[in-house]
Amino acid sequence: MKKIILLLMVMCFGLTYSQTIQSKNHATTGYIKPDGTIQDSNHSTAGYIKSDGTIQDKNHRTIGYIKSDGTIQDKNHSTVGYVKGDGTVQDKNHSTLGYIQNDGTVQDKNHSTVGYAKGVNMYWSAVTFFFFDF
Repeated sequence: MKKIILLLMVMCFGLTYSQTIQSKNHATTGYIKPDGTIQDSNHSTAGYIKSDGTIQDKNHRTIGYIKSDGTIQDKNHSTVGYVKGDGTVQDKNHSTLGYIQNDGTVQDKNHSTVGYAKGVNMYWSAVTFFFFDF
């Protein structure tokens, strides 16, 4: 019974644990919760990424969309960029902006590290680092 309770506690903690967004110097700049809530370094809500791909500001106003194919759109459904399956992030003209590595390292187009988003969905990382200011 104790093992089951411990397992349930670990699972619940894992479901509510926020993933940390860090600068290249490992300073915490924000958090992304499993439900898509984006928080600044003081844990104040800065925005939301909904399960349907809608991106909202802190006042729940829609500011963009993430499509299932990795297309990033603004609030008017105009394409602003793409996230490729290999982690390459491109602007609307398909010019490379940067890369999201499998380990969560975020790099600019010259492969210089600009930050870290360990354990964060690749699309969510691209949205927070390259497309929208929260």
